[in-house]
Amino acid sequence: MLNHYETVFIVTPVLSESQVKETVKKFRNFVTENGGEVVYEDDWGLKKLAYPIQKKTTGFYHLIEFKAEGEFIKKLDIQYRRDERIIRFLTFRMDKHAVEYAEKRRNNKEN
Repeated sequence: MLNHYETVFIVTPVLSESQVKETVKKFRNFVTENGGEVVYEDDWGLKKLAYPIQKKTTGFYHLIEFKAEGEFIKKLDIQYRRDERIIRFLTFRMDKHAVEYAEKRRNNKEN
């Protein structure tokens, strides 16, 4: 059975828009190529960081909600750590309440 996950990563602000899109595409493809299923995606754009990371005060935030096997998360973490364009990331497993909340949030956004 596939678990439901949500991952948010921050891409370094020194990249061009096309480089940011390419980075996002890399991770989206990484999910699907490893048997995962992307449920939802949201580009939060350039945001101010709560505190400087690697002397940067802003970053491009991106959220991907997906379904995957539990073992896949370790592989995803390794990919994030190896990619110098990613300055922070967080992935967590969603319980049924978080999944329901995310669906409601999406529906409200569309209306």
